[in-house]
Amino acid sequence: MNSREKILAAVAANQPDLVPLPDISPLNFSQDGLLEKLTSILTTTGSNVIPAANYQEIAEYINANYPEAKIVSPLAELESGRLTRYDTTNGIDFQDVELAIIKGHFAVAENGAIWVTEDHMLHRALPFITQHLIIVIEGKSIVPNMHEAYQTIGNSTYGFGTFISGPSKTADIEQSLVIGAHGARSLTVFLLP
Repeated sequence: MNSREKILAAVAANQPDLVPLPDISPLNFSQDGLLEKLTSILTTTGSNVIPAANYQEIAEYINANYPEAKIVSPLAELESGRLTRYDTTNGIDFQDVELAIIKGHFAVAENGAIWVTEDHMLHRALPFITQHLIIVIEGKSIVPNMHEAYQTIGNSTYGFGTFISGPSKTADIEQSLVIGAHGARSLTVFLLP
C-alpha cells in the first residue's frame, strides 16, 4: 500500500456517523404581514415600491415618469404603451435601453429578492443592462423566506433564473458607493393584487 492509499484508507475509516438534518421549522416566518415586510425590505435596499390596481396604472406611471425613455418589455399587458419592439437573441441590442419592465414570479419577504427567469426577460442581459428596471409581481405570490423560495423553484424547469433585490450598488473600490455598476440604477416594484 502506497502513501496515497494509506491516506484514503484512513479517511474512509474515520468518517463521522450520519446525523439527521437540523429542524429549521423555528426559522419559518409567519404568513402574516408578508406584504409589509417585503415593502420595508425593498425600501431599505433603495427600491421604490408602488401598489397598483392594474396594468393601466402602471402604464400611467411610466408615461408620467419616463416620458422620453427608450422602453423595452415582454409584458403583453403593456403593449399599447410606448414600448420598443425587439425580435433578437443578441444582448448587445439592448445596450441603449433606459427602462425595462419585466414580471417576477414571486418575491421573498425576508430579503426582498424577486425571482425572475429568462422567459420573463426577453434576454438574460436585459435586467442588468438597462438603466432603470421595473418588476411587476402579484401580492399573492410573496413567500416568507428563502427556504420556501427554493422549495418553489426546486421542481420547476428554467434555463436561466436569478434573484433581483434593489438597484445595483457596490462600494468595493475605496469604499466609494457606485450605483448601477452591475445592473440597473433604480428598481421600482409594482405590487398587483
